[in-house]
Amino acid sequence: MSDKRMSNDRSFPDGAALVFGGSGGIGQGVALEFGRAGVPVAVGYRSKADVAERVAASIRGEGVKASTHRADVTDPAQIAAALDAAIDVHGRIHTIVWAAGPLVNQRLIAEMTADDWRRAIEVETIGFFNAAKAALPHFRAAGGGSFVALGSAGHLRWPDRDGLSVAPKAANESLIRGLAREEGRHDIRANSILVGVIEAGMFPVLLEQGQFDQAWIDETMKMLALKRWGKAADVGRTAVFLASDDAAYITGQQINVSGGYGL
Repeated sequence: MSDKRMSNDRSFPDGAALVFGGSGGIGQGVALEFGRAGVPVAVGYRSKADVAERVAASIRGEGVKASTHRADVTDPAQIAAALDAAIDVHGRIHTIVWAAGPLVNQRLIAEMTADDWRRAIEVETIGFFNAAKAALPHFRAAGGGSFVALGSAGHLRWPDRDGLSVAPKAANESLIRGLAREEGRHDIRANSILVGVIEAGMFPVLLEQGQFDQAWIDETMKMLALKRWGKAADVGRTAVFLASDDAAYITGQQINVSGGYGL
């Protein structure tokens, strides 16, 4: 990772960050924060081409290069094709941000169906493995790189009914540690962000659907040290830090961005 570029007093390798799930509520915020930091962005999406292009256009509006790339993350061939296309555009991908995930209904374990579980695992866990597997040869050849995975603050205290989100992400946490351990010799880092209740992504949708009632809101707010919901930018700024050289000696770690959930 010898070629550096400076952005807002923070240095990054040459190339771009590829954000899988960049058209999602939180993923959009992550992609935009990279752009605001002066880092080129490859916005990965599955079906929301218009949203992905809008995010890319906003980044270009900051005078920063951006591209969009479609991929169903459950298909290794589509992941590989998206990565290759992003490399063609940007020359190098120095960071993979894993922000992909389906809308997850709030269900107790006893109420989950086999299809619910299979879909969550396919997208969240198999999808992240596919992305990591595709990126490793490129990272090694480029002299390093970083993975930043969005996990859940629910890893620290189980949130009833949110298991379809928390459990698959827990598998990714172990894979992050494995990547950090095995690939550190190649100057490849891997870290995760434990995401709390954020006013973007699934939470507003599920709130509108009535899957969270006032009692849930009141109880969750009691669990927060900071008495507000988080913003997508809070997650995005943390991802930018972990991708930068400010975090060059940080790997295999979790940063909890949840307003002090469960303290």
